[in-house]
Amino acid sequence: MKRKVLSMILAASMLAAVLTGCGGGNASAPAADNAAAETETEAPADTEAEAPADTEAEAEAPAAEGGKIGVSMPTKDLQRWNQDGDNMKKELEASGYEVDLQYASNDVATQVSQIENMISSGCQVLVIAAIEGDSLGTVLEQAKEANIQVIAYDRLILNTDAVSYYATFDNYKVGATQGQYIIDQLKLDSEAGPFNLEIVAGDPGDNNARFFYGGAMDLLQPYIDEGKLVVKSGQTSFEDTATQAWATETAQSRMDAIIAANYADGTKLDAVLCSNDSTALGATNSLEANYTGDWPIITGQDCDIANVKNLIAGKQAMSVFKDTRTLASKVVEMVDAIMKGGEAPVNDTESYDNGTGIIPSFLCDPVFADVNNYKELLIDSGYYTEADLQ
Repeated sequence: MKRKVLSMILAASMLAAVLTGCGGGNASAPAADNAAAETETEAPADTEAEAPADTEAEAEAPAAEGGKIGVSMPTKDLQRWNQDGDNMKKELEASGYEVDLQYASNDVATQVSQIENMISSGCQVLVIAAIEGDSLGTVLEQAKEANIQVIAYDRLILNTDAVSYYATFDNYKVGATQGQYIIDQLKLDSEAGPFNLEIVAGDPGDNNARFFYGGAMDLLQPYIDEGKLVVKSGQTSFEDTATQAWATETAQSRMDAIIAANYADGTKLDAVLCSNDSTALGATNSLEANYTGDWPIITGQDCDIANVKNLIAGKQAMSVFKDTRTLASKVVEMVDAIMKGGEAPVNDTESYDNGTGIIPSFLCDPVFADVNNYKELLIDSGYYTEADLQ
């Protein structure tokens, strides 16, 4: 879709100075701010909350020469979405765009309403991290009718042909990185075993959760079939291991039950495959309260501050690092291409079918942080400061 757009001279010159591709470093970007962005709005907090959610009135931003972009994030209650939203807003504004950034407190109806307002207020491109992948078809039809292109951000939006592009990290590779870490740490290719493993997967409403699970299990399942890895709970399917809303409390309650039924007698738990940091935090909390054996390998994703502190303390072995500054830069590049009437850059046209067809995607590469490299990845790059992790 080609649109008549406002003058982009200022935006183009500023964009060249701030953007880098996902394959390159982005260490010069400012460290992510853990506070909420100044102009964002969030509805009242829900049961997923891991940090207090605040409600702020949206300040009327001055008109920008580049045009108006709507950015819809799921919630402020998880640290990573605050960082994603803040990074996106900063980079878009630096490139000359007016930004309507909204947080939906993990409530689908709120997100729908916020997107409707973005459409009616003149947003020319929408960047949306959906709460539920298949819940936005109706409102995005309005966007399509208004000739507004949609970039699905991090989570693929399902069952609508109104999605133009998808920007994310390689979600299958995230899971594969976690699975390979467990293989390497347990030396599954050289040690006899058996080793005990439990699995804590993600939200069944989040399409990414299945990619994370699939990437890890494609590597780990052969060892389970061989008997070198044993899941004593018997819970191995995605449906049995999924964690609604990625909630720490839900992961903790389930792990409480698993430990009571299978490890209360001192049986050793060797590894816990957790798809992200909020579920890893739940598993860790449960182990601290209920488990007396040698500490297991625990995986995670997002490098949240609480989890990096656990990593330093030896309570979590690794967390997949997805530098949100890098993804934000790529999305700004995609937005700029669309606003100039062109096509957004992509590097994958095969992997992501949202139910209406393949969505052209840009996939950034994840890496893992552990106690050996977290300083280089997280502190030296400016993502966190030393003080953040005290």
